[in-house]
Amino acid sequence: MGRNVQPTYKTIVVSDLHLGSKGAKAAEVNEFLKANSCHQLILNGDIIDGWQLKKGGSWKKKHTSFFRAVLKMMDSWDTEVIYLRGNHDDFLEQVLPLKIGKQFSIRQDYMLKSFGKKFFITHGDIFDSITSQMKWLAYLGDIGYTFLLWLNKWYNQYRNWRGLPYFSLSQTIKQKVKAAVNFISDFEEKLAELAKAKQADGIICGHIHKAEIKEINGVIYMNSGDWVESLTALVETHEGEWSIVQYPNYNLEKELEEIWDDQTSEEIKI
Repeated sequence: MGRNVQPTYKTIVVSDLHLGSKGAKAAEVNEFLKANSCHQLILNGDIIDGWQLKKGGSWKKKHTSFFRAVLKMMDSWDTEVIYLRGNHDDFLEQVLPLKIGKQFSIRQDYMLKSFGKKFFITHGDIFDSITSQMKWLAYLGDIGYTFLLWLNKWYNQYRNWRGLPYFSLSQTIKQKVKAAVNFISDFEEKLAELAKAKQADGIICGHIHKAEIKEINGVIYMNSGDWVESLTALVETHEGEWSIVQYPNYNLEKELEEIWDDQTSEEIKI
């Protein structure tokens, strides 16, 4: 049943929740959805981590609670929900495309039209040669990434005990390691080229866990980030303005840079 007041946003895009994995921040994304509402919610891939579930990951009540929060949003705000497949929830390919009722659909990709602009939305894994062509290597990389998240968890418990702010090891590695920076740059440029091929004004993606809004060769590039490391989402206001929001509303990128610059010696000693 709809309400007489406007929802918080026109559009919310979230991706890379990895529900079913140990690194998933299900409680946080549930809080975010309870505190915000929208006309259209786009779940842009890797919402469920089928890879981790196959390897012995566990599905918890808070993971189910995410979908309950989505259903409540649909009921309370008449929200349209579009679920796009990612590489970690590639099992959805067996049912694509699927429409359930008037408000919920599962798709490969989606063209969002808003305020005279067109945004092509895709998870983005098709432009990652490792995940799309060498899945065995992607699984191996996933094991290393899972270990890094485990290390990140214990490291930040120590930082919390020391009274220090949250510090994302994997985000810092991505920002400082040349190969990772080059991969991200190449990924972004390929997505921008795809937008042009689709005759779209912009591209919205996920996959690389790096939230971003910028212009690349005349194309608006937007990445929703993730809910494992940075806890970010893309939101569109009722006036058509896009921005990155972060739970619990602090600028992680700026904080990471400040922590890296000011506390590098401390991090090396630990």
